[in-house]
Amino acid sequence: MQVNIEQSWQQQLQGEFDKPYFAKLVGFVKQEYARYTVYPPGKLIFNAFNQCPFDKVKVVLIGQDPYHEPGQAHGLCFSVNDGVPFPPSLGNIFKEIQDDIGTPIPTSGNLTRWAQQGVLLLNATLTVREHQAGSHQRQGWEEFTDAVIRILSEKREHLVFILWGSYAQSKSYLINGNRHCILRSAHPSPLSAYRGFFGNHHFSLTNQYLRTNGIEEIQW
Repeated sequence: MQVNIEQSWQQQLQGEFDKPYFAKLVGFVKQEYARYTVYPPGKLIFNAFNQCPFDKVKVVLIGQDPYHEPGQAHGLCFSVNDGVPFPPSLGNIFKEIQDDIGTPIPTSGNLTRWAQQGVLLLNATLTVREHQAGSHQRQGWEEFTDAVIRILSEKREHLVFILWGSYAQSKSYLINGNRHCILRSAHPSPLSAYRGFFGNHHFSLTNQYLRTNGIEEIQW
């Protein structure tokens, strides 16, 4: 199957696109977009990949579901479009960045600038029905995004995988910890941010690891 995705990812993931589960997933997603309001807009489903080609990835940040309210989701985990108020988790991420490395809290929650520097902002599920969190889970997206993580782990070296919360941490078995840096902490949501997200220093630790391996740091 030919998928509208950046060329280097098309090559790496062609084996997944040709599997029966993916054809079934595409059928499900098309039906959902035809019948309901679904986020992100169809052309942005693979935005994380299109903004960050395979060989440019330095950091993998794993989220769970796209935002499910109007105007928020645009295919990058934790990120919102310009002009959209920060969701609580994103606000806490910016607070930790400010505390960790001193970068002032930005005016926009659009993280495209991270993606273009090599941060793959990967949700485990790439689509969601409006107002219904988790509505597209267990339809095949997780199998696909698990394959993405596994392929990155096997074919690249010296990546930083950032796993916030128990769901993201459940993906750690897909990652070779001898070839890559795995950073784990509580999730930035208000429910858990004070139980180990604040003060995790993941942004400075990421840059320290990249620097040690001769890779250009991320301007957070």
